[in-house]
Amino acid sequence: MAKKVDEIKWHELNIGGVIDEPGSAREYFTGDWRSQRPVWDESRCIKCGVCWMVCPDIAIYQKSDGYFVANYDYSKGCGICAKECPTGAIKMVEEGR
Repeated sequence: MAKKVDEIKWHELNIGGVIDEPGSAREYFTGDWRSQRPVWDESRCIKCGVCWMVCPDIAIYQKSDGYFVANYDYSKGCGICAKECPTGAIKMVEEGR
C-alpha cells in the first residue's frame, strides 16, 4: 500500500524527488554534519548582525543581551559568518574542542 504524500519524509524520497510539504527540515538536525563550529568572542563583537544576515542555514540568533550565537543543532559549520564578521569576533573551532 502506497503512503500518502503527507506521510513521506524528505529522507524517504528518491533522488531528485520533490518535497511537497514545507517545514519538515526542523525534524532533522543537520548540525551533525559539521566538523567545525563558530564560536563568538563577545569582547570583539559589536552586535552588528552581519553573521545573522549571511548565515545560509538560518542557524544564528540574537540573545536577549544583543550578542549572537549559533544553534548548533542546525549550523553546518560552513564558516561564512566567521569570514564576513567585520571585527573577527567569530572563530571556527574544530568540533569536539
